[in-house]
Amino acid sequence: MNAYKIEGAVALVTGANRGIGRALSEALLSRGVKKIYAGTRVQGALSALRDARVVPLRLDVTDAQQVRAAGAMATDVTVVFNNAGVTLNAELASASAFDRAREEMEVNYFGALRMLREFSAILARNGGGAWVSVGSAAGLTNVPMFPTYSASKAALHSLTQCARVLLGAQQTSVFGAYPGPVDTDMVRDLALPKAPAREVANAILDGIESGQEDIFPDSFSHGFGRQFESSPKACERQTAAMFAAMAAGSAA
Repeated sequence: MNAYKIEGAVALVTGANRGIGRALSEALLSRGVKKIYAGTRVQGALSALRDARVVPLRLDVTDAQQVRAAGAMATDVTVVFNNAGVTLNAELASASAFDRAREEMEVNYFGALRMLREFSAILARNGGGAWVSVGSAAGLTNVPMFPTYSASKAALHSLTQCARVLLGAQQTSVFGAYPGPVDTDMVRDLALPKAPAREVANAILDGIESGQEDIFPDSFSHGFGRQFESSPKACERQTAAMFAAMAAGSAA
């Protein structure tokens, strides 16, 4: 895996208006990128990113027309951060489980696939560059409290592995980031220690610049990643035990 230098790059970040996406955008600016296409579904949501290098981009990754329009506009991109994601906390037995699971898959997997199809050729024309999938530790071992979200992130992990092989032929470096719980709106009610989004964003960029294929950007995911690499089954059992302990605590 080739390391990728952030300084002077032209980046595109999906879901750039909040959470990890906003933190990534701020970290990229501090590291000297030439330009950031900041993608967001909501117009006017980027008021906090006041920098001449920021180009607002209306981009809903579930909308094929908007993805094509982004590709037509951002022809100079050299690194894409596929960050947009959603979790809807679908319980398997709930009446809304299928609808919520489809929406999670539409954003977390099919959205990434749309972006990859649109921008892989752009990256190739610009010398290869880099593709970064912001996944989740929950995509490596299913977290029972987020069963359908975990499944969608597992699909993204599989797509990232495939992209690493296929895009390697065009000299595009492909990175997967697998954070644990991060202090964002997405997991506000989760009763677990959470890593600050800014620290996670900087750790992701550190991993890219050092050439790490799989980036575990916080203390939880770092330990989890080491265990996953040695024994995926042990990770499954650990996650099941953690879920059982949390369930028992909430019932007490």
